[in-house]
Amino acid sequence: MWNWLVRDWQWPAAALFSSMFLFAVAPLIASSAGLALALVYLQLPAYMLHQWEEHQGDRFRLYINRTIGGGREALTPAATFWINSLGVWAIDLIAFYAAWFYSPVAGLVAGYLAVVNAVPHIGMTIKRREYNPGVITAVLLFLPLGGWCVAVVGADASWSAHLIAVGVAVGVHVAIIVHVARRLTRLNHKSSEFRPSNSAQPT
Repeated sequence: MWNWLVRDWQWPAAALFSSMFLFAVAPLIASSAGLALALVYLQLPAYMLHQWEEHQGDRFRLYINRTIGGGREALTPAATFWINSLGVWAIDLIAFYAAWFYSPVAGLVAGYLAVVNAVPHIGMTIKRREYNPGVITAVLLFLPLGGWCVAVVGADASWSAHLIAVGVAVGVHVAIIVHVARRLTRLNHKSSEFRPSNSAQPT
């Protein structure tokens, strides 16, 4: 399964396929659980659709390695998969379960996760004046659907609930940045170890 998902890079297509079925179930969720829970639920298939745009052909990882890593492997295939499975699927699933069994407010984190993710995509596009993988769904899905989720679910939520949800969403993205920075530091250190010093050069 790992080889099929990661080595053969089939997980973005699997995410797209899964998202279609999850979208198809959404009307049943809305009719039985109401708008707020439906919006929390929709964040997962929306994110899966975004991941397909972002990662098909491994293009986002290659884009980051080219632009941020300067040609070095700042993101590995395994890290990219785990970031998206644990940092997105798991969090959105936990948020939906918590919203269903505890309080819809617990689902705020799913809405904020989408909105927060859209910001660097849009910012990078503006800064570099070029398309970056994922920016289209970030604009067309994350901002309206994530923003709608935050507006409806968070209408009666306390400021502390909003801050906690934003904190979790931002924390996920900060963790990714820290991972990339640490990996680049290790790669720089390894390259310096193999670089001959000036004193070792023949005279």
